[in-house]
Amino acid sequence: MLVYLKIICFIGLLHSFVSSANEDVYITEAPAYLTPCEIYKPEFTKCSTNSVQKVFNQLAKGIPGLKVGKPIDPFVIKKLVYKQDNNQVATISANLTNLVTKGFAKTIVKESKVSKKDFSWETTLLVPNLRVDGHYKMEGKILVVPLQGNGEMFIECDDLRIKMYSKTRLYEKGGFTFYNVTSVRIDIAISKLRTRFDNLFNGNKEIEESTNEFFNENWKDLFEALKPVLIKTIEGVLLGQLQAYFHYVPANFFVSDIPTSEKLYGKSN
Repeated sequence: MLVYLKIICFIGLLHSFVSSANEDVYITEAPAYLTPCEIYKPEFTKCSTNSVQKVFNQLAKGIPGLKVGKPIDPFVIKKLVYKQDNNQVATISANLTNLVTKGFAKTIVKESKVSKKDFSWETTLLVPNLRVDGHYKMEGKILVVPLQGNGEMFIECDDLRIKMYSKTRLYEKGGFTFYNVTSVRIDIAISKLRTRFDNLFNGNKEIEESTNEFFNENWKDLFEALKPVLIKTIEGVLLGQLQAYFHYVPANFFVSDIPTSEKLYGKSN
């Protein structure tokens, strides 16, 4: 346990160091693809939605000068450990590695609201098709099927609708106000799910094929079982991308009348 805690602390310190280093690099002129919005104007949400759409379009191409941060599509997650033992649909212990997510480049921003109280965001996204490929090591039960395997897998979703709630904290540097995205929480819905798990049951092909067929026939129930894994994966992608981007691009270029942190929180904060 002590070794585990030391590793977690080291990762936390490393993340803080990288984030701090990245925060020192930022742009001082608004990118051509952004149009600042005024939060107290009636058309603000429409303007904000258009701006966030342009951000996702740009993330797919790459942000000039932004050295820290991964491409949004494809996005690689080296390791994801997941355990679920209090759900009637599934009892799973999973170790997922080398996950590659594809599809975020075609994200459609349906709506982006900004709170006038604390400048947190509520954003609705639509990803027409999202696919996650990777290696799995899993044991447990999904639906009524005992599950044990170690091999390649994919999970593919159609019409992935994401409701994203982002908490932010304003701060200043170089005469600009910036968003510090402190957390991202999402909920998701889909219109279709397809999956494939290779090497189930120690390579018994007959059981493997019937199990995969059963999962795809009962995809709605399977989605409920895999939903926590998908949420954790997507939250990781979005949080990393938003943190890197908004430490680099001032919030003033999105909300022209955004207050300073002192004005919003008071001097004591």
